[in-house]
Amino acid sequence: MPAQSRFVKSIVATSKAQDIRLPWTRGAPRKAMIARRRKDLVDATPVAKSA
Repeated sequence: MPAQSRFVKSIVATSKAQDIRLPWTRGAPRKAMIARRRKDLVDATPVAKSA
């Protein structure tokens, strides 16, 4: 078996064995995390007091 064929087979086998969550598959949890991060940023921003 040529080295390139063995390499390609190992890549295909690894990709089938791994469960990778891509950005477009995360949907609702990702949106919730972004909203929570934005809320924390707004809460942490100090309000300016007038002199």
